[in-house]
Amino acid sequence: MNKKRYLLKMTVAMVLAGASALPVQAQDVVKIGLILPMTGPFASTGRQVEAAARLYMAQHGTTVAGKKIELIVKDDTNVADMTKRLAQELVVNDKVAVLAGFGLTPLALSTAPIATQAKVPMVVMAAATAMITEQSPYIVRSGFTLPQVTLGIGKWAPQNGIKRVVTLVSDYGPGIDAQNSFKKVFTESGGEVVQELRVPVRNPDFAPFLQRVRDAKPDAVFVFVPSGVGSVFMKQFAERGLDKAGIKLIGTGDVTDDDILNDMGNVALGVVTSMHYSAALDNPANKSYVAGMAKANNGLRPNFHSVGGYDGMHLIYKALEATKGDTNGDKLVAAMKGLKWDSPRGPVMLDPETREMVQNVYITKVERVNGGLYNVPFDKIEAVKDPAKIK
Repeated sequence: MNKKRYLLKMTVAMVLAGASALPVQAQDVVKIGLILPMTGPFASTGRQVEAAARLYMAQHGTTVAGKKIELIVKDDTNVADMTKRLAQELVVNDKVAVLAGFGLTPLALSTAPIATQAKVPMVVMAAATAMITEQSPYIVRSGFTLPQVTLGIGKWAPQNGIKRVVTLVSDYGPGIDAQNSFKKVFTESGGEVVQELRVPVRNPDFAPFLQRVRDAKPDAVFVFVPSGVGSVFMKQFAERGLDKAGIKLIGTGDVTDDDILNDMGNVALGVVTSMHYSAALDNPANKSYVAGMAKANNGLRPNFHSVGGYDGMHLIYKALEATKGDTNGDKLVAAMKGLKWDSPRGPVMLDPETREMVQNVYITKVERVNGGLYNVPFDKIEAVKDPAKIK
């Protein structure tokens, strides 16, 4: 009888011990929900951001402050309702500590209320409309804003003989940001915007708009298109003969995205853009980053969205270190504010007031280097804050 009681007591003790161990084990895992367009026209953005996030984890380990980091990648197919549903599932079912990714502005905006209600940090790695971070106190951005990177080309153009410009942008948040930001900086420096054109985001046909550019006979056309669409634009730019008509092509670095630049051919040579990152940046961190991305991803060249994924993981890791593994949303966001480090893009800081990156903006020109096309930096503006939020 005593033996039976002993065995029963031991069995109960083991069950209780197992039950109490389960929550501890769960707490030892920090889940990050990475929501990206992995299929469809903007799949290159998803591929680049995921590859960079995984590279960061490979280089820095998968344990932070005693917690195991688990990356859960979801494909939202570039549909905002899907993004929202996936975010809800990740928060409710998977108990993620951080939401991250977000390839385009509508996708990020659909998730902002969820981040606020759940008090879960939301690291926007790609979407670039300036007002995104204003939609929730839990949003931080590891990428860039369009007003920020447009500043460079808006200042450079009128100083280099470009006085009359037609703007041609994709008709959604970032495009409108780019159009308005360029016009403001360009006209303040003495330039004139003679026409403003907006092209549908879905199934864009640039040909009729490019004909209107040619008819206006400007010194240059300023272009913003989402990452991955630049090759379509460049092909039609050449077909319409704008390069031979003496109309210069300027814009933000989206149009000469490093991921697809080599496929554009000679028509891209000489295009001047401004951006916060180029694979051709000459600093030790970037050389290591470019080599690491290529080695881990069958020769993939990192683009400007990738560095948002890489540095987004850095923000998450450093915040967890600062909180000693505490995943409270308010504490994590507070720990991210004001962080400074040397990124592949150069020195950066997360502005504690705006939760936006403070970073260099580079003026680049497409050149052939060792047989490949690159955005080669030849000038820069240092420590640029998001101009849209400067009071």
